[in-house]
Amino acid sequence: MALPAREQAKYWGIAAAVFFAIMWFLGDVILPFVLAMAVAYMLDPVADRLESWGLSRALSTVVITIVAAIIFVVAALLIIPTLIRQASDLVATAPQLFQDLQAFLTERFPSLLNEDSQIRQSLLQIGETIQSRGGELLQTALASAMSLFNVLMLVVLVPVITFYLLMDWDRMVSRIEALLPRDHAPIVRDLASKIDRTLAAFIRGQGTVCLILGTFYAVSLMLVGLNFGLVAGAIAGALTFIPYVGAIVGGALSIGLALFQFWGEWWWIAAVAGIFAVGQFVEGNILTPNLVGSSIGLHPVWLIFALTAFGTLFGFVGMLVAVPVAASLGVIARFAIERYQGSRLYRGLEETTSDQSSDTTE
Repeated sequence: MALPAREQAKYWGIAAAVFFAIMWFLGDVILPFVLAMAVAYMLDPVADRLESWGLSRALSTVVITIVAAIIFVVAALLIIPTLIRQASDLVATAPQLFQDLQAFLTERFPSLLNEDSQIRQSLLQIGETIQSRGGELLQTALASAMSLFNVLMLVVLVPVITFYLLMDWDRMVSRIEALLPRDHAPIVRDLASKIDRTLAAFIRGQGTVCLILGTFYAVSLMLVGLNFGLVAGAIAGALTFIPYVGAIVGGALSIGLALFQFWGEWWWIAAVAGIFAVGQFVEGNILTPNLVGSSIGLHPVWLIFALTAFGTLFGFVGMLVAVPVAASLGVIARFAIERYQGSRLYRGLEETTSDQSSDTTE
């Protein structure tokens, strides 16, 4: 006999409270394990595919680890230094960009920017603030990143944990499935399957879209000669994880930089705008339909709220678990709505009685 609904709600509530308490008190401690679990989850289909080609699970894990290590080393040697240098240069150049903007406004709207104009003073203050605080901000972010992602965690701990999780992933899933309450195992298994499909469609698919678009934007912007094109492309690609935000932020940043760099050469400005137009067309008509799917159940507003709320409450660990939790809550909410719409509370006594009568007549 299954437990009453009130008892079930109590136990599931306790489990949720324990989950959030662990994130609250042990955020930095469990960070490498959360990172490793996320990486192992994304790489599990690759390991399954290698197994279908005849490799053992252990050998598949070794192959994936070697390939990932090569990619990481190449990125660390070729891409990351350039990205950091361009980001630093962008911060250092920001005051000059604002001076150019001031000169443009002075030329076009001289009455708005006299010596005592509030707009003039605001632009000067913004430029000075960015110059004085920009380097400090980068140094603080770098110091925080190094304290959060120390060398041991990046080079040793996360890859080692990922290796063992990936090798034992299917076994762990089977053991967890065996511990499900027998009365609710079919429902829990069905919900877990829907959550997995949602996460797979969004995280793996959207991650691939971010990588493709980020590479396309960065390479294209650098080819047209845009200063800081690698930074703008990386920002646009990373923010593509949140629908429409990547194109808006990256496009605005790139076109703004192009206006200052290519003023008077409108074809180059149009080329920068065209790059993002092509990127949006490819994303909306080719990448997202094929890699993510048209129905994943994660509305952009719900995703932004989850990222903001979990990031504010639990820091970087909260941002890592925000998408899985949001997907899980979305699946559970749809399941609850389906149950509610099939219940007597929603359908009413008369409709329920008429359905029973029709079943009896048949």
